[in-house]
Amino acid sequence: MQQQVLRHFAATGRAPGAAVLEPVASRFGRTAGEALAGLAAEDFLTLHGEGRIQAAYPFSAVPTGHRVSIAGGAEVWSMCAIDALGIPAMLDADAVISSRDPVSTEPVTVTATGGRMVWEPDSALVFVGRRSCTGSAAAVCCDVLNFFTDEASARRWAEGHPDVLGEVVGHARAEHLGAQNFGGLLGEG
Repeated sequence: MQQQVLRHFAATGRAPGAAVLEPVASRFGRTAGEALAGLAAEDFLTLHGEGRIQAAYPFSAVPTGHRVSIAGGAEVWSMCAIDALGIPAMLDADAVISSRDPVSTEPVTVTATGGRMVWEPDSALVFVGRRSCTGSAAAVCCDVLNFFTDEASARRWAEGHPDVLGEVVGHARAEHLGAQNFGGLLGEG
């Protein structure tokens, strides 16, 4: 079911509805609602109060600060910077990631071509952190994993968010985290 959800997001840019998911869930003797509730309980996705998919990591059904244009596919929103970096690895596809530094509002673009990523500006990096609380990834960390144009901007942001624990990471580490988290999600199955 999780793979069906992710493939639908990648192909359409939207969360699948019950009509798309019911046939998949019925193969396992469940309803789509039951299957989605199980995935939500394990924090593979989040649901609106009425049971519709709000996010299926790395994708968001609602606009975020991170837009990914997939070559040969859809334009999608990602939950965070690391999720955005994981989408090209997950889909084995070229993509353009567009974001903005939350402090300076300057654009940050990462272009993935043939497994290689080019960052603009080259000084851009990612703050990887989490709030000091418990809950789903969406509640604890997704909105604090952001692209920044440079280290000074990321440090300013971190100083203004003392409830967030984390670190600034460069291109290689951020790309590795994205690929590690999402690269194998759409393997066989």
